[in-house]
Amino acid sequence: MNKTFIIGRLTKDPDVRYAASTQTAIAKFTVAVDDGFGDKKRTNFIPVVAFGKTAESCEKFTAKGCRIAVEGKIQTGSYEDKDGHKVYTTDIVVERHYFCVEYIDFANQQTTGKIQDEVPDGFAAIDEIVPF
Repeated sequence: MNKTFIIGRLTKDPDVRYAASTQTAIAKFTVAVDDGFGDKKRTNFIPVVAFGKTAESCEKFTAKGCRIAVEGKIQTGSYEDKDGHKVYTTDIVVERHYFCVEYIDFANQQTTGKIQDEVPDGFAAIDEIVPF
């Protein structure tokens, strides 16, 4: 089974491009994930790739510094760089079968320091205080 789950912070805004032939969105971003604690703490920088609506959603709702949870599979590959050297890659590819990127922080929260008080479409605002 090839399944992985990470939680970390985006190191920069997602880079979204569209495939020339299919116009499918492709988002590439790196997630910084802490491992260990104290003197043994280290940070891993994990490259992630998302496709389609998930890629567009990443671009719309995340920004550098946002915490994000990603579920996907590890995929390796290789290519030749401009000097003719073979470069090996390892990425997490976000699964496309279901919504599998969870936004722990939103981009507007990063810039304003608080969650925006907007009511999503299809929901009604509640003026009363909920006792729980």
